[in-house]
Amino acid sequence: MDRTPAPARRPVPVRRTAPVRRSDIPAAGPQRRAGTATGAVLGAILDHGPVARSTVARLTGLSPASVTGHSRQLLARGLIREAAETAGPRGLGRPHIPVEIDTGQCLVAGAHIAVAHSTLSLMDLRGRVVSEDRQPHRDTDPRRVLSALAARLPGLVAAHADGRTVLGLGVATGNRVDPAAGTIVHHPQLGWRDVPVREYLAAATGLPVHVDSHARALARAEQMFGQVTTRSSAVLLFVGAVIDAAFTSAGTVHLGPRAGAGSVAHLPVGPVGPDGQVGRAGAAMSCVCARPGCLHSVASESALLGMTAEQGLRVPTFRELLDLALAGEPRARELFGQRARYVGRAVALLLDTFDPEILVVVEPAAARLPECLAALRAEAGARSLVCDDPEQAIVPGSFTGSVLATAGGAVALGALYADPLGPWPAVTAVC
Repeated sequence: MDRTPAPARRPVPVRRTAPVRRSDIPAAGPQRRAGTATGAVLGAILDHGPVARSTVARLTGLSPASVTGHSRQLLARGLIREAAETAGPRGLGRPHIPVEIDTGQCLVAGAHIAVAHSTLSLMDLRGRVVSEDRQPHRDTDPRRVLSALAARLPGLVAAHADGRTVLGLGVATGNRVDPAAGTIVHHPQLGWRDVPVREYLAAATGLPVHVDSHARALARAEQMFGQVTTRSSAVLLFVGAVIDAAFTSAGTVHLGPRAGAGSVAHLPVGPVGPDGQVGRAGAAMSCVCARPGCLHSVASESALLGMTAEQGLRVPTFRELLDLALAGEPRARELFGQRARYVGRAVALLLDTFDPEILVVVEPAAARLPECLAALRAEAGARSLVCDDPEQAIVPGSFTGSVLATAGGAVALGALYADPLGPWPAVTAVC
């Protein structure tokens, strides 16, 4: 089809608003990978809206008529809305009625299951956390943990949804998760094996439920709302109570045939050496893998808490240790500096293995303490064979302060943006 505009018209400049947490994505930049044509249209509107349908056609390679049809379906479902119309230069040409993501009708819910607590959240269609609620586990029996999550959701919706419809529930956690089956395959810290999370929570909430690992969920969140360069190729490394990673290429997050991709907790990083960077406690920590010097044994939250006694600190929780470091306590800051150097070693291995466009580190001190990020980059740069510019290649995550709340919601939003006309009964019925 000839898309050349009529001679009497001039191209109409499109007003764009900056997406949350990042700059505008240029038209020539990497495009997101969508599961359906309608998903491609919705993704282009997320990136560039308010945007004319003709511009969406150019960005997606679809015909203008096709974009109009997809837009009509998205409007009917309450996922997009028409913005104020804009006229051409000096009033020439017919007005354009741009479309943008509608954040006023629908939300998604997210649940992140950590080792000691679970976080329930509501998120709008632009990836903004509307509300979150974190509660400690009373015990780690999977049915009781999932029952408590389902029981908390109606109250959160009643208090914070403001009449918006919840389209689905995303669930994220660490270790091995099979998104196709909707199960947590193995979470050793919780003692869970083959837990049918989707089946249980769908029955308990009546919502479509999607389940994935938190590293893959955060990698998708970066692609949708965060670092644009993650759409080309990226590694996301999550360092917390659980350590794991996600690998992406051409917009696709790699899963693996056994849902095991990203199991990096036991990479050998060893002691930094006798020149004083790392204390003896870190090198001596044991792990279930029985390999001395693995990443989990020197960089996980439990490992860091285990090192505090050597530093003369009595800190019961990781959050309190982090607060001490942020307040300037020198021993706490040194512990996080040691952790950063160990993580830098793992980052070097991942850079050399995958040679990604960018590596995103989700670790609280790297995001909040400049000296920790600098130490991490320096260690990785000194050891990597392919990284010649650590400051450009290694970046902190985009969701500092809302990582866990974002992870759960991103699972649901990733499924929605991939297939917005899929089985979302609440959308059809209400929006």
